[in-house]
Amino acid sequence: MRPILYSFRRCPYAMRARLAIASVGLEVELREVVLRDKPQEMLAASPKGTVPVLITETGVMTGVIEESREIMDWALAQNDPEGLLDMPPEGEEWIAQIEGPFKVALDRYKYETRYEGVEPLAEREKAAAILRQVDEQLRERLWLYGDRPSFADLATITFVRQFAMVDRAWFEHEDWAGIQGWLARFLASERFAQIMLKYEKWQPGGDPVIFPAISLN
Repeated sequence: MRPILYSFRRCPYAMRARLAIASVGLEVELREVVLRDKPQEMLAASPKGTVPVLITETGVMTGVIEESREIMDWALAQNDPEGLLDMPPEGEEWIAQIEGPFKVALDRYKYETRYEGVEPLAEREKAAAILRQVDEQLRERLWLYGDRPSFADLATITFVRQFAMVDRAWFEHEDWAGIQGWLARFLASERFAQIMLKYEKWQPGGDPVIFPAISLN
C-alpha cells in the first residue's frame, strides 16, 4: 500500500510537502481536499483538520504525520537524490524566519479582515524586510546557497509565492531582482509544474491518484 497524502493544491504547506516527496521519487496516493468539505477519513486520521496529512502506513499499523516540515523530513530521511539537505547552518535560520515572523506578517497582510487593528501595508513591509536580507545573495546565485536548490529553498519559496500573489504588480515593481529571479525560476521550473497539476476532489471509492504523475528529469 502506498502512503496516502491529503493535500490542497494551493496551500503553501501542502505544496512544500509535495515538493519533497517528488524530489525523493516516492509515490503516494494523493487525495485532493476541498477545505470547506473535509473528508471524514482525513479528520479521523488527523482531527486538527488542516493539510497536509500523510498516512505512512495503512491497516493495523498506521502512522500519521500532520505537519508539512515533518513530512519533508520523513521523505528526505529515506532518500535525498538531489542533495537538498546539503545546505549551510544558516539555511535553518532562514526557514525559521519564513515559518515564523514572515508567515505571521504575510497572514496579516493577505487576510487583514481576520485580525483586529492590523495595518496590512505595515505587515507587508515586515515581510518584505525579511526577503530583502537574501536579495543580494540571490543576485549572485541561482538559489539561496548555490546553483541548485537546497532544502531551504523548497521549504520557503511556496510562502514567497503566496506573498507575491497578494499584489503581483507591487511585488514586480520592487527593487529586488534577486528575489524576483529566484521566484521566477521556481515558477518556470518542471518541479513547480509537477506539483501543481490539477486533480478532482477526492471521493471514497474513486480511482486513486498516484503522485507524482510525472517524473522530474
